[in-house]
Amino acid sequence: MKVLVYSDDAATREQVRLAIGRRPAADLPPVEFVEIATQPAVVARLDAGDIDVAVVDGEAQPAGGLGVCRQAKDEVYDCPPFVAIIARRDDGWLATWSRADAVVSQPLDPMALAQAVADQLRRRRASRLPVR
Repeated sequence: MKVLVYSDDAATREQVRLAIGRRPAADLPPVEFVEIATQPAVVARLDAGDIDVAVVDGEAQPAGGLGVCRQAKDEVYDCPPFVAIIARRDDGWLATWSRADAVVSQPLDPMALAQAVADQLRRRRASRLPVR
């Protein structure tokens, strides 16, 4: 299963990758990470249709992860679930606006992030539509 990690900050992408680990839950296969630093690359990769879950950094610049999530939910056929990382709990309303499927706040709790990603991977495995 493929997990897209979007952030303009390489350290944040690494932190997400390490928190999730190679296998976020025992009942799931190992995951492959696709690290992306720009919004156009995220759109292109989602359009390819091979991503199972996207983890986005709400603080990414210049295109924030929440805006990228909202755009994908509006435009991508069989859009994968999104896990949004927000810097402040008060940004929860933005995560709701973005239609993120799960939200985790900074500082990252590795257990909470791995659980959120595992839940979304299970959901994706059960509901994925056939490729057009």
